Amino acid sequence: MTATSPAATLGGQLAAFAATHGPAGVPLPPPVVRSVAQRVLDVLGIAVAATALPTSAAVLDLVAERGGRPDARVVGLRQRVPASEAAFAHGVLAHSLDYDDTHLPSVLHPSASVVPAALAVAEPTRATGAEVVAAIAVGLEICVRVGMAGYDAATGANRYFDRGQHATSMCGAVGSAAAAAKLLGLSADGVLHAMGIAASMASGIIESNRTGGTVKRMHCGWAAHAGVYAAQLAQRGITGPATLLEGRFGFFQAFLGGEFDAGAVTDGLGQRWEVPGIFFKPYPANHFTHAGIDAALALRDAGLRPDDVASVELAVPTATVRTIGEPLDVKQAPETGYQAQFSGPYTVAAALLGGGGGLGLGLDDFTDDLARDPVRRRLMSRVTVVADPRCDEIFPHQFPAVLRVRTTDGRLLEEAVLANRGGSRRPLTDDEVAGKFRDNAGRVLPPERVTAIARAARALPDAASVDDLLSPLMFENGIPL
Repeated sequence: MTATSPAATLGGQLAAFAATHGPAGVPLPPPVVRSVAQRVLDVLGIAVAATALPTSAAVLDLVAERGGRPDARVVGLRQRVPASEAAFAHGVLAHSLDYDDTHLPSVLHPSASVVPAALAVAEPTRATGAEVVAAIAVGLEICVRVGMAGYDAATGANRYFDRGQHATSMCGAVGSAAAAAKLLGLSADGVLHAMGIAASMASGIIESNRTGGTVKRMHCGWAAHAGVYAAQLAQRGITGPATLLEGRFGFFQAFLGGEFDAGAVTDGLGQRWEVPGIFFKPYPANHFTHAGIDAALALRDAGLRPDDVASVELAVPTATVRTIGEPLDVKQAPETGYQAQFSGPYTVAAALLGGGGGLGLGLDDFTDDLARDPVRRRLMSRVTVVADPRCDEIFPHQFPAVLRVRTTDGRLLEEAVLANRGGSRRPLTDDEVAGKFRDNAGRVLPPERVTAIARAARALPDAASVDDLLSPLMFENGIPL
């Protein structure tokens, strides 16, 4: 094998990994299988809850209007649609509530694109549950490893974010392509071509995190759609470059200025899996806010009341201040529930006031009315967001926070949360993951359907198809079909 052969490229190694792992080849480790089943359940619950959003209604309306070959089901629609359209719709829904999982240190949300892409292709291919689990597993692994290539261990910087790129969307397209291609039965060469094609479709800028707009909700949908479409093109003979990642004009040059960590992509591939360590989100808000929420909840549990608060300093890693603390006047006065999900001041205020949901802060805490509530606005006006050297030492392996509260009687209270709930150091239990799903899906579906979906997700690795998983999800205008 020469250094220039396709199999020797980074993409070639990822493609070989994708093609060889699964029920017909190298078996997946049991923790990976278990993790994938949990993530499928998590994504589906979020997708169901997200159908209530106006942006979701717009996307579902567009998908229904476009029509096409009736290959796959979509949450919230009566008719089946082409697999690529189903992937798009479910990707949008899965990412719209900012409740989907996060991988560190790549700082991206992998399941919201890869799971929708795989489920969409699983229907027309009549894939077994084991095949679906394998496709999702390799797609997630590829997604996050391509993301980790942009992490600079020396400085702790994320080169994608520093350049305004949304790694979730771009890396999600590549991982989704691998998952879709695997379910289409493509060889390693075919998977490589699918990823190469998807690399030309990858996109996403993150400015809406700072100053508003709902376009970010579309990003995982575009990634899932691109992945499915790329795999279908590869199946029909369209080809992509073997050097899609490290080439002179490849993915890493285009998006990272040619500065990347090749070892993060392939070191330990197939031996050391990243999938089980992906962080679940306990709260429906930007992940950078979560440690601050935990700190505020802890202070509230210790007896602090909102009326006791004179000022609050939310200290976080330097790299996250621009997302949840700037511009400060905007973050202290969000106009919508969606903007509140990216506001350090709002999330701290919501936690101090006492949140809902089974895990401490839930979807009902992020509404437009609450974002504009005068009581919350007054409390938010007392919250500033600053960079903290101690947090910088930990980021991006965790998203830590230190909350310092000056009370009206002059006391200084401090609560440090240095490891995120939902990650490997503070994992959610199976019951907590299932409870989150019930909270989300139960907003729309009757209890018997919620139970049926949860049962099907647990049984997915041994299922004959995805029918038992997807059939109970079907409804239109909030009415189960």
